[in-house]
Amino acid sequence: MKYYSTNGKAPIADLHKAVVKGLAEDRGLYMPERINKLPQEFFDNIEKMSFQEIAYTVASAFFGEDVDPDALHDIVYDTLAFDCPVVNVKDNIYTLELFHGPTLAFKDVGARFMARLLQYFIKKENNHKQVNVLVATSGDTGSAVANGFLGVEGIHVYVLYPKGKVSPIQECQFTTLGKNITAIEVDGVFDDCQALVKNAFMDAELNAHMKLTSANSINVARFLPQAFYYFNAYARMKEQGKADNLVMCVPSGNFGNICAALFGHEMGLPIKRFIAANNANDIFYKYLQTGQYEPKPSKQTLANAMDVGDPSNFARIYDLYGKSHAKISALISGATYTDEQIRETMRECYKASGYILDPHGACGYQALADGLQPGEVGVFCETAHPAKFKEKVDEILGIDVTIPERLAAFMRGEKQSVAMSKDFADFKAYLMKQ
Repeated sequence: MKYYSTNGKAPIADLHKAVVKGLAEDRGLYMPERINKLPQEFFDNIEKMSFQEIAYTVASAFFGEDVDPDALHDIVYDTLAFDCPVVNVKDNIYTLELFHGPTLAFKDVGARFMARLLQYFIKKENNHKQVNVLVATSGDTGSAVANGFLGVEGIHVYVLYPKGKVSPIQECQFTTLGKNITAIEVDGVFDDCQALVKNAFMDAELNAHMKLTSANSINVARFLPQAFYYFNAYARMKEQGKADNLVMCVPSGNFGNICAALFGHEMGLPIKRFIAANNANDIFYKYLQTGQYEPKPSKQTLANAMDVGDPSNFARIYDLYGKSHAKISALISGATYTDEQIRETMRECYKASGYILDPHGACGYQALADGLQPGEVGVFCETAHPAKFKEKVDEILGIDVTIPERLAAFMRGEKQSVAMSKDFADFKAYLMKQ
């Protein structure tokens, strides 16, 4: 499979280059030259398959031309050492729980898959040069990537995060690890962190000095595997006889997660329509209404992992549908919620069902509550365990959320981080010394 850039000015790449480079030379995002359709027989029998079996079939359609089948099988089964179950919350609203992995967030799937695929390619290169992974995080990406790559030979990870703008529990998940993980605390917002990463990839001197790649959802090996759990959600709903009018709702920040769902749809996944649920950062919502994409500085909200003012993966969605606003808005609708609306949703859902939403999942739940049509069944992504936002959840619901032991173990660690300004010259100078 060959990969082209969304900006259309970079050389065509193979999967190996797309994964190791992360970003194309023209600053565009890599896209596969085609999306392979899965056979009808697969969908006819999908409810009889396990999560791992489903994921391996999907992975083979994406990556089978470029990765040895046995190696790909091992990568998929090792990645998915946990389940992503579908749970009924209320009436025709279900949640796809994506917080059963090591860091209790949806990004565990993409991060673990990418770590293993990158290691596969590094071993094939056999040149013993360390690969340096740069990742910007607004919360969960940092912990998922850091833990996915922890101890992986030949790879060093630099996690850039905005000072004071991730939850204390999220912060301790990537600042306490040590080994091959370095946390960089940037005096700015998420968009500043993302700009530092993108500028690093474009700097010729820096790239001559060290081998760089990205583990943000700009990397095809990070976002594509997220399609696995949408196929699994469909299978589990089909098991219950509720898959005919399925609406998938995705809380969206950088839009890698919903982008993976849309790739699944292009492969034949029979989802009727999609909803992108935003917090107050409503750039995509406004694009759907007006046809104008106008990035803005991000606003800080209760659902901090979605605080993105210029979502990178919009470029992929735009490209996927031939830059057609009509096609995009026909398949995807939007919703946007203020912090106060998020709080009210969390209270209402807990009172009505006993289900504890995290602030991001609350946007997804409310979008379905507001937008489901008669006869439709909705599934929203619960993207992180509520204990990751314990202070907020406890305060809003008046409860004491139990912290899972996996999370408690991170909190006992000692914070190690490097203070950094948002000036690229400072970041470059730091990396040039490594």
